[in-house]
Amino acid sequence: MNETNMPTISLLDVASYLPENRVPTEYFTQFSRSERMAKNVMFRSPKNRHHVARDETAVDMVERAAAGLRERHGTDTLANVDVLLTHVQLPDNPVLGCGPEVARRLGIRPDWVVDVHNSGCASFVHMMALAQKILQTTDAKTAMIAAVQNAAGPSMTQSEIRKLAFAPVPGDGCGVGLLVKSEDAPILGTHCRTYPEYAGDMTFEGVGVPAGEPIRKYWEPGIGQPTIGFTESKIAKVFTRGNQLVPEAGYAMLKQIDAKSGDVDLLVTNQPNRLFLRNWHDALEIPAEKHPDTFDECGNLFGAGIPVTLDTENRAGRIPNGALVLMSAFAHAGDFAGAAAVRWGANAA
Repeated sequence: MNETNMPTISLLDVASYLPENRVPTEYFTQFSRSERMAKNVMFRSPKNRHHVARDETAVDMVERAAAGLRERHGTDTLANVDVLLTHVQLPDNPVLGCGPEVARRLGIRPDWVVDVHNSGCASFVHMMALAQKILQTTDAKTAMIAAVQNAAGPSMTQSEIRKLAFAPVPGDGCGVGLLVKSEDAPILGTHCRTYPEYAGDMTFEGVGVPAGEPIRKYWEPGIGQPTIGFTESKIAKVFTRGNQLVPEAGYAMLKQIDAKSGDVDLLVTNQPNRLFLRNWHDALEIPAEKHPDTFDECGNLFGAGIPVTLDTENRAGRIPNGALVLMSAFAHAGDFAGAAAVRWGANAA
């Protein structure tokens, strides 16, 4: 089957879930130990963020997000999901993905169940691209994709980690998308690219390890609290890459669909901080009012940022059907970037 004969795939709808525990920045300021780092533009805090409960699993979050799809499209639509793709920032079980348990919880029997572990903050776009290809090249008709960010509550509130400048920035949440073979809300194109030269620049390390002690593996018992490693030199590199990669992916997507920046009705990106958000819409020459985000309520939602923002805007009636929606994001320290364009059709107003 060549590209011209491929069936059209639509992003029919999105839905999201935010944990009940809403945490103000004041929780972190009582522990802060580095005013200088906290003033770094990369770590300026949102007003609020949501944290998962201790016993709240990734599967719980997907189930709660998917309730919005079931409510709007009926039990039969979810029951007929043929493809289930999930991305979980902090797997509940390091050996198992959550896909099969999500299927069991939702009462579905997909032919395809794939737990996507790479692509981080760009995972929603990545899973759109993967689901589109599967639906176009198989008999599968319906796909559900789920991006879960659940690392903020467990990691950033640890006694040593919560003192660090970056601890207040992440928040937890989950976004899901429903893709079908139809022309109702067509995916106009996707663009994904891996940058292996940046792989390994984001580290997972221990904080609070005594000087001279070896850094333990994350599964080993011992002293130290694990988190993503940041140094000021790394911050500078990631900042430079992020400023470049998201606009590059966005422009590549616009070129693919023969569109210009002025044609875009809505730009939705991942949301690491306010400075990135401003730089990205400036670089793409898209007005700030067309680039919504949920940063001040949710913080950095990693891969869930795009679907949570889309759902927030859609439920508020701010994305008219027929709008050209451009999504663009980069992951980790810059090892992956992706973009997608959709002709919106999920507004039921």
